Order: sequence, then C-alpha cells, then structure tokens
Amino acid sequence: MASHLANIFGTEQDRVNCSFYYKIGACRHGDRCSRKHIKPPFSQTILLPNVYHNPAHDPVCKLTEKELQEGFDAVYEDLYCELAKFGHLLELHVCDNVGDHLIGNVYARYEWETEAQAAVDSCNERWYAGRPLYAELSPVTDFREACCRQNENGECNRGGFCNFMHLRLASKELVSALKAGQRLERRLNPPKNENGGGGWEPSKREGGRGRSASPSRRGGNAGEDRWTRK
Repeated sequence: MASHLANIFGTEQDRVNCSFYYKIGACRHGDRCSRKHIKPPFSQTILLPNVYHNPAHDPVCKLTEKELQEGFDAVYEDLYCELAKFGHLLELHVCDNVGDHLIGNVYARYEWETEAQAAVDSCNERWYAGRPLYAELSPVTDFREACCRQNENGECNRGGFCNFMHLRLASKELVSALKAGQRLERRLNPPKNENGGGGWEPSKREGGRGRSASPSRRGGNAGEDRWTRK
C-alpha cells in the first residue's frame, strides 16, 4: 500500500494531493482546491508570481512584434542577471498565460537547494518594477511536463487560459549570451562553497580595466534599476 501511494503521489490518480500544484507549482483553485498543496521545505526551484505583464494582452496595445520582443528581452535579461547572483542558474522561465494562477509567473531552477533558498530570502525583501516580490520554493522539477505541448506545436485552443505553462521565450541569441557569461564568470571566479551559494554577479569594473563576461543589460537607460528593497 505504501509503495502504491508513493508511486501515485502528485499524479492525477492521487486523490489527496493536487497534481496541478506539483506539476506546475500553481493551481487555478488556489486555497479552495479540494486537494492538498504542500509547499516543499527545500527545492532547487523558486517561483516569483505575477512579475511579468505582457503588453500584448492589453487590448489597446499598439507595439509591434519587434518592440514586444525587445521589451521582453530586456526584462528577461534583468531577471537573469539578478537571480544568477545567488548561484548556478540552470533554467529561467516566464509564463505568458493570462489565468490568475499563472499570469506573469517567473520560475528559476538552481543547481543547489541552498542557492534557491538564498534567492527566496533575498527576493522577499525586494521590489521589482515598482511592485513587491513574493518568492517561494516551488515543487516543479521538470518543465517539460509543466509546459503545454499543444502550445509548443501551435495547436492549443485554450490560449492564455490554459492550465499548463505557455512560456514567453527570450531571443535565442540573448539566452546563449547569458548562459555563456555565467559559465565564464563561474570559471573565472569559482563558488566559495562546494554546495553552492556562490553565484554569478555581473562585474563592475572601473576605468575600462578588464571586461565582464556578462553582456550589458538592455533594460532602459543606463543606471536604471528596477530592483529596490522593501
């Protein structure tokens, strides 16, 4: 019996625990769900809910597709550079859903649980773009299972109200540059802790001496900082 319960834990056959919460870290029923949402005491993945608001969802939006992509790339780069300071950032995903439980959700997966906890502790003391952040550890481990496969094939007829993740994708060139910058910085400045806790912090060098491995941020004017403390 115990092994059977372990095998179905968090699946659709589990009548006690919510499969949606364990698969995508969010449930459309929220606290009203008839099944349990047990938050993990430790995890490699963190969730920052309701961070990104896609202008394209505004009926009066007049931005072109190019302008929308450039705007999102700036936000993605901003988030990546900040979250990578806490450790080895393996994945960063931003939801493009419009349902209340998934809208604007940002998921970050680290190499170590200690890095994820450090990110949660810091983000819960921060504001981003004028709004307070509310970070938590997430049970999501496999984003392939969390994402809508029909959407990836352009076949989802539920649109932004789908209960699975519809991801907003950053430009491939930007993602490659950010990952390369993190790899190089970690190679040049290895983490002090073997169990994580040492992240990639974009270097600030004065007088043109040396060069940071991280690409320059493209989020607005030089010196603009969307991150503030509560």
